[in-house]
Amino acid sequence: MDGLILREQIADEAAVSRRTFLQGTGLLLGFVLTGARTQSVFAAPASQVLDNEVTGTFAPNGFIRINPAGAVILVMPMIEMGQGVYTSLSMLLAEELEVGLDQIQLQHAPPNHALYVNSIIGIQNTGGSASVRAFWTPLRQAGAVGRNLLIAAAAKRWSVDPATCRAKDGVVFNASGSKQLSYGELAEAAAKLPVPDAAKVKLKDLKDFTLIGTRAKRVDSAIKVDGRALYGIDARLPGMRVAAVAISPVLGGKAKTVDEKAARAVKGVRQVVNIGEVVAVVADHTGAAKKGLEAAVITWDDGPNGKVSNADIVKHLEEESKRPGVVARNDGDAQNALAAAAQRVDAIYQVPFLAHAAMEPMNCTVHLRKERCDIWVGTQAPTITQSQVAELTGLPMDAIKIHNHLIGGGFGRRLEADGTILAVKIAKHVDGPLKVIWSREEDIQHDMYRPYYLDRMSAGLDATGKPVAWTHRIAGSSVMARYYPPYVKDGLDPDAVEAAAEPPYALPNIHVDYVQVEPPGVRTSWWRGVGPTHNVFVVESFIDELAHAARQDPVAYRKGLLGHNPRALAVLSLAAEKAGWGSSLPARHGRGVSVQFAYGSYTSQVAEVEVAADGSVKVKRIVCAIDCGMYVNPDTIEAQVQGGTLFGLTAALHGSITFKDGRVEQSNFHDYLPMRIDEVPVVETHLIKNAEAPGGIGEAPTAIVSAAVTNAIFAATGKRVRSLPVDTASLRSSS
Repeated sequence: MDGLILREQIADEAAVSRRTFLQGTGLLLGFVLTGARTQSVFAAPASQVLDNEVTGTFAPNGFIRINPAGAVILVMPMIEMGQGVYTSLSMLLAEELEVGLDQIQLQHAPPNHALYVNSIIGIQNTGGSASVRAFWTPLRQAGAVGRNLLIAAAAKRWSVDPATCRAKDGVVFNASGSKQLSYGELAEAAAKLPVPDAAKVKLKDLKDFTLIGTRAKRVDSAIKVDGRALYGIDARLPGMRVAAVAISPVLGGKAKTVDEKAARAVKGVRQVVNIGEVVAVVADHTGAAKKGLEAAVITWDDGPNGKVSNADIVKHLEEESKRPGVVARNDGDAQNALAAAAQRVDAIYQVPFLAHAAMEPMNCTVHLRKERCDIWVGTQAPTITQSQVAELTGLPMDAIKIHNHLIGGGFGRRLEADGTILAVKIAKHVDGPLKVIWSREEDIQHDMYRPYYLDRMSAGLDATGKPVAWTHRIAGSSVMARYYPPYVKDGLDPDAVEAAAEPPYALPNIHVDYVQVEPPGVRTSWWRGVGPTHNVFVVESFIDELAHAARQDPVAYRKGLLGHNPRALAVLSLAAEKAGWGSSLPARHGRGVSVQFAYGSYTSQVAEVEVAADGSVKVKRIVCAIDCGMYVNPDTIEAQVQGGTLFGLTAALHGSITFKDGRVEQSNFHDYLPMRIDEVPVVETHLIKNAEAPGGIGEAPTAIVSAAVTNAIFAATGKRVRSLPVDTASLRSSS
């Protein structure tokens, strides 16, 4: 990407007036910038970069600016954390704007709900597998508006009808092709034309796409390979100090004793900041900060949560799950149908707390001054971060400057602003810029965890094995109630019941309810999907149990319940076909299947596993079929399926956060295990292409893989897995 600037400009530059900006920057589509100039991670050259503060009137399409030099900058509404949105969203814009993907430069969007709202979520954030879904139309409209204005400017200069002109690769041509003008040459003139209503601008027909739907190379690969890419943890400022932190090992605890003298005696240590729940040692560099923190020998007052244990949390969940919950769905009369059924099946499923364990641990760099606060961080939720910092500091919102970065693993962890808030609290006691870095242990032991859930399932089958009754009670924490309170209606958390209240199958009498149970001393949050990551495991495992009780093949059984759902049936059929469903396997090998509709996409997976005599599980192959509607970049989708599958597989086989005496027992990758390279199966992806609206991808394979694997374990051993992670000891051969 020519002209790509990879480092933040730290020094403040002279302010630019709105009038000067409008006169000097060429074409600007609904995007007026004012204030001090700052350079973002992916930006145009310094002379072209202006502050991210958006005050424009054309808010729905605040994505483009083109300068007289011909630079085409996309103000990127979503943040890149490995999922490929910098490429896919650039493709949407480039398709309609008629520029090459290599002509687009990127700049992170500033905090601005109005311009950069994720319409699937309702606020500006990167989550919910929603990037393409949310910006499929706005970015194409932005590109189409830009193309039309540039063509109109050229036509006006040539005194011809705009309909006789065309654009390609950033150049407008006349009808014969004898005249041409680059976008840079047209930018100033196009900026003076009235901007049309984006909703009324004609978009390309799907058949005319030349970029969308093709395998495009990722725009961020080169800088990640050669080390030029900068993440939040890479922020460097003149005079910056570095802080290592120790956070109370028990939520709500406070530091009781701190040997500040010993800490300050370490060479390079500048000060010790004790804010109660956190002790920070501030030093010239990370090594000194860590040594100083170790020398501080902190003791803690555990506070009210010092006795919290996993056993107590689970016992409380079990008791609470016995009471009726808030009704999510009630069709027919499930209880009477259950009582009259020829056969009844009951089961209890459990999934544990899970950490995010991103490769980039939590970090934040802060420069807090009397009149403003600058923050360098990788965040999925810039507006939430900005508003919480404003509340903490008392500064106005426009004085909080968020300099967003690439994220080295988000998975929902960086939807939370707690790491930034902690850094700002410490920075209040430090003169000058300060970088706060959590150790891997602090990161894992002070995460905001995927909730522990306990589900009670019952079903009634008729004489042919067909389900005539289905009840599902979900008990667990509500992330939504804390994070998006308006989304919770009458006590029902829509995320907690997603993929449970609307399973893909025809179930004539179905009752689903939800019991909110908040564990003491534990913070819960988003985890690469929350509701579906446990509900799909439960629903697909239980459907498998019903197929076994009916003495029917699991794929055939599901097909019999999907006649009304052709897209779900299609992915199931494709996955089964590509996996060779029904072909013979050696002893203690098995195949398992799962189906889901979540995040706007239909997905089916078939897992093939081998269970050794000692109970160890080797996942040999995962076959995934996906119908995500109209897709943008199949290469990115395949990468997402591979990464998401391994993320979910890691949780299924290894993932569990447990508590004892209020403390998280796991601390690093030796006891909170990631997938090892020798464990990784072959992952195949098969796409069904159609013209339906785009669906989400990032979280879909994470949610579906657990059930496919545990159903395969049952096929291999005859032993049903109803709780995660898989207990390999229970799978040992008795022979």
